[in-house]
Amino acid sequence: MKNNIRIPFIIILALVAGWFGFDMLRRSQAEQLWGYRPLFCFLAGWGAIVLLRAYRYAKWPQRWRWLALSTLSGLLLGVGFPGILPLPWLMFFAFVPLLVVEREVAEARQGPARGEVMRFAYHAFVLWNIISTYWVANTAFVAGIFAIWVNALLMCIPFVLYHQARQVMPRLGYLAFIAYWIVFEYLHQRWELTWPWLTLGNSFAEFPSWVQWYEYTGVFGGSLWILGANLLVLRLWDTWRGKAAPLQRPALRLLGLVAIPIAASLLIYSRYQEQGPIRQVVVVQPNFEPHYEKFDIPERVQMDRFLELSGQAVDEDTDYLLFPETSFGFVETGNINSYAAVQRIRQFFRDYPLLHVVAGVDAYHVFRPGEPRSRAVRESVRAPGDTMYYEVLNAAIQLSMGSEETPLYRKSKLVPGPEIFPYPGFFFFLKPLVDRLEGTIAGVGTQPERSVLSSQAGKVAPAICYESIFGEYVTGYIRKGAQAIFIMTNDGWWDNTAGHRQHLYFASLRAIETRRDIARSANTGISAFINQRGDILQPARYGEAAVIKGPVRFNEAFTFYARWGDIIGRIALFAAIILLLNTVAKGIGHRA
Repeated sequence: MKNNIRIPFIIILALVAGWFGFDMLRRSQAEQLWGYRPLFCFLAGWGAIVLLRAYRYAKWPQRWRWLALSTLSGLLLGVGFPGILPLPWLMFFAFVPLLVVEREVAEARQGPARGEVMRFAYHAFVLWNIISTYWVANTAFVAGIFAIWVNALLMCIPFVLYHQARQVMPRLGYLAFIAYWIVFEYLHQRWELTWPWLTLGNSFAEFPSWVQWYEYTGVFGGSLWILGANLLVLRLWDTWRGKAAPLQRPALRLLGLVAIPIAASLLIYSRYQEQGPIRQVVVVQPNFEPHYEKFDIPERVQMDRFLELSGQAVDEDTDYLLFPETSFGFVETGNINSYAAVQRIRQFFRDYPLLHVVAGVDAYHVFRPGEPRSRAVRESVRAPGDTMYYEVLNAAIQLSMGSEETPLYRKSKLVPGPEIFPYPGFFFFLKPLVDRLEGTIAGVGTQPERSVLSSQAGKVAPAICYESIFGEYVTGYIRKGAQAIFIMTNDGWWDNTAGHRQHLYFASLRAIETRRDIARSANTGISAFINQRGDILQPARYGEAAVIKGPVRFNEAFTFYARWGDIIGRIALFAAIILLLNTVAKGIGHRA
């Protein structure tokens, strides 16, 4: 692309990004939501940056081809992810253009070219992250930028490691691609900067009938499926271009890899029978917009709506009433029953002694003298010589109308940034900046193990928001005896974009993995019931106050995945360690 053509494109893209950025600022000042504006702002801004940096391509025209191929990969990965368009089959070949780039770069450089490969991989992964997760910026603009560009950078690590492995171990190179990528996803669920949203196995969340076998493998089975299909498509492409071998064999392999799991899944789906006794559950969706409404409206007014909606559906046959995340609070953990909202709930439902209300709450725990303090400890000086030490909690409680006992669960998979400051010992130098912004590095208190909310009606898993996207984490509730899963969330931070739909679809995967019914209460939507096959039932409309009522089966059977968790991730980790050691050893041998 010549400069006289490229420069006008850069100017146009920069103007588009600037206009959307200005419009978002204007809407913020008018207390209006952004919707899809971050998507267009980020895409235009990134396009301008990429074209601006492409001035060196005149010396190496082949880079324009690599840029086009990596762009194609990024677009396919983004569009193939759920919540955008219902096209998950794109993921079966979305990596292929980028794999072609990696190979052509190595051939052109006649050896490893980590920097060059990383440059094009980063471009593809930024596009994927923008298209799939642009909505994070609706919560906080800087957080959206960090989530997209840092996560894309982390994705480059397994791809560059694969590139290096393929140079010294050509026969095992593609195995390294699978192992390193799955290990990246596996570890990305287990550190404080965790962000497993784009785990490849999540791609089929909108089509639960395709992946009923997740009850054995979890989402990493889907990741393995996608990665294997991409390698077979690459082999088919090579065979077609080389014309030296018949296409039938690679085509049949690809067809078998894609079709057999789907056929098996559809068979399981058609034959699966729901298990467990039925409990009647009412789910409330109060619909308080979180940016400008929920935290400004008096709590008593909000509770009026909760009780009004609940009263429309609760009767003497209702076993559970479910409210969303942070329905009310600041509740002190040692004195829950004296809190005004709790007293109103107990009074309103006094005629239903068998009813159990499960609600997400803002809470805090005051540390007693001598009690061990968590890393989330904060302090408040009440008087000279009188300092209160406490921790803030994102929690869930269960109010049983026939009992004063009020069990509490603490959310423990925390969102990096707003709920946990990752690795404060390493990033200690940021504390003055956080303090200046009136924030805190203390984060939110947690609990070391999953726990369930028990009653005579059964045992439920109280999964709060972010926790519901972690497959193996959710199995911890099942091993504690949970017979059903209650998800409490507030997805209104993302406006009416792909984010809340993706979060809902991911819940279907948890239902399949554990074969547990799910009741889902979302502040602004989408509230729904999900059966053990992953079917979404009675979804409420986003952005509307609603109440839904339905049967929830309380299942006690264990799936293979609930017992054993992410075996595929652990096998991949072992394989990756062996491959990495071999890569290093052979690399040293080649240099010697």
